[in-house]
Amino acid sequence: MADPTWDPAQYLRHAGPRARPFADLLARVPDLSAGPPRIADLGCGPGTLTALLAQRWPTARVTGYDNSPEMLARATGGPTPGGGRLDFRAADVRTWTPAGPHHLIISNATLQWIPGHADRFPDWIAALTPGGTLAFQVPGNFDAPSHRLLRETAQRHGLAGVVRHENAVLTPVDYLSRLTDLGCETDVWETTYVHLLKGEDPVLDWVKGTALRPVLTALADDPEAREDVVRAYRDALREAYPPTRHGTPFPFRRVFAVARRGR
Repeated sequence: MADPTWDPAQYLRHAGPRARPFADLLARVPDLSAGPPRIADLGCGPGTLTALLAQRWPTARVTGYDNSPEMLARATGGPTPGGGRLDFRAADVRTWTPAGPHHLIISNATLQWIPGHADRFPDWIAALTPGGTLAFQVPGNFDAPSHRLLRETAQRHGLAGVVRHENAVLTPVDYLSRLTDLGCETDVWETTYVHLLKGEDPVLDWVKGTALRPVLTALADDPEAREDVVRAYRDALREAYPPTRHGTPFPFRRVFAVARRGR
């Protein structure tokens, strides 16, 4: 599957509900060790959530990494009021190797795009300072109608190899096993958010910023085919997620992990 082209404006149309899992993840990250912390945010996107790291740890050197030029163009760094620094750099999470010890490596809704991402855990844990933390959250809804219908629609249109499959992430138990085997004190949990989306075809609007990106990228040079696929997918989503008088309920399960390296 080729890397999708990202649209920061489309992604940020649902910035509020997308930010909540990151806030919930960050709330479970323990205090970092004394001294200016070194923090890496893998898959930082436009940097809006990365800035929350600098707010929590004002003296930290925080670097957000992403492989999307479109996303990085929206990210703004520089010195922070607490004496730290916020930077953004181009990097591919599939091959990213920490340059020196880190107090925190964090990733929000990114690892599901990386086949075999759990194989990177040993290198990342090894790069943590004693007592340092690896924290991440990934969507756990690949069996939900939004993703199942996307796979079915893509297959009917000859695009089966473009979208992610249902095994894009591990189970919570598998993540727990992988991280505890590396000697970490690990907390793994899952949460299903029920977002109440507004507007016409709001679930389609949501996935246009994320899951649908590979399809839109693959058909960028064929507008007619792209419109056919989007229309078929839209019709299926309308049936799967009927609106109510208050909006369209959109259940979204996510898996979280916070792993602390031994001292």
